[in-house]
Amino acid sequence: MSTIERIDGGAILDHSIDDLLLQARGLVLVREILAGRGASPDELDAHTRELERVRHRLAQAIGS
Repeated sequence: MSTIERIDGGAILDHSIDDLLLQARGLVLVREILAGRGASPDELDAHTRELERVRHRLAQAIGS
């Protein structure tokens, strides 16, 4: 796992992992808002595909 050492000796996640987690959460929230507003299936599918790409990148980042 990619980590950065804290001063107190604990480990925190690398900023790139934090960024990917934030991006994934944002995609989930926006997809929910779009669905609530009656977005087309194509729009929702686009967000779902992007979320899957981000999840894949996140898995790669955590695994390295």
